Amino acid sequence: MHSYQLKLEGEVLRVGFNRVLPAQGDRIVRDALEQLEQMIDSRQIPGGHRILIDGPQSVPVAYVLSHKLVHLYELVAVLDPKLGGKIGTPTGAIRYKTYIVTSAHGSAEYKVGDVIETKESQPERSIIKVVLCGPPRSGKSCLREALKKAILSNLGAPYPYVITACPDGEGAHYQETYEKNQPLAKDIKPSNKADVTPEFAQEAAKWVKSANQLINIVDVGGKTSPENKIIMQPATHAVILSGDTSKFAEWEDFCLLLGLKVIAKIHSQLDAQQDEVYLRDDWKQRTNELLEQNPLLTGSVYGLKRGQNLSTRPMVQKLAEVLIHLTKC
Repeated sequence: MHSYQLKLEGEVLRVGFNRVLPAQGDRIVRDALEQLEQMIDSRQIPGGHRILIDGPQSVPVAYVLSHKLVHLYELVAVLDPKLGGKIGTPTGAIRYKTYIVTSAHGSAEYKVGDVIETKESQPERSIIKVVLCGPPRSGKSCLREALKKAILSNLGAPYPYVITACPDGEGAHYQETYEKNQPLAKDIKPSNKADVTPEFAQEAAKWVKSANQLINIVDVGGKTSPENKIIMQPATHAVILSGDTSKFAEWEDFCLLLGLKVIAKIHSQLDAQQDEVYLRDDWKQRTNELLEQNPLLTGSVYGLKRGQNLSTRPMVQKLAEVLIHLTKC
């Protein structure tokens, strides 16, 4: 696995840091160069008229990309997300992606400093606040951490901000501690466990209301209680996870009562052998229309157990894709 990611789509080279594999600058530069050379040698990056670079780069990485690509292309340009006219549409404002030319040789059309406006739109993104809910002992905390890693592994995806709105002793620290030191994790859990009081619910509701990342994941307790009603009220969407399918209706009614759109209903099967993933037809094209009727995603996820890398499970990967897409709607 590399600490820096590269992917060529047409004439656009998508780039970015691998957020599930943090590294120092020297490692990142070596990884960027290794991938770039592999892509050039395999003709994935063939050279030609122009290449447009889209994504975050450290200064050392930018030098590496420029050094290798200027020998292959007449023109190299880098995205400036602040450039480009803002246009109103019936579905929201968009901005066309615009690039600044940083290298030009053999091009009669452009010189360094010129701008290239493309037809690729850059929609104004929506903030989503997704409650991860369902009966106790369904694996919500495991799914929460796996989902966070899966989102982070997507090139260019928003950062997933997690709100632990259930004082069950399994906050954001717990999964990582469990992976490194299980006895310690089990020892500290009781001391961090508390009841969900009305006072806690009011405070947690403030956290949800003020959350301003594009993707916010809210982990709540396993009861359709007055406290959870308070906590979940400021959210926008819900994912229901349950080991017992007969509990889906109760939680779906609870979410709909609060005005939350249910994105997914997932059956947690501890001892199954594989996931089952079902997405609605044309879900990307008809997202908002379909969400008014039924969840976009249904199926099952197997073996939500601590101490394993669950982020590559098909259901987790697909749920991450759906959440990322919702920020563009």
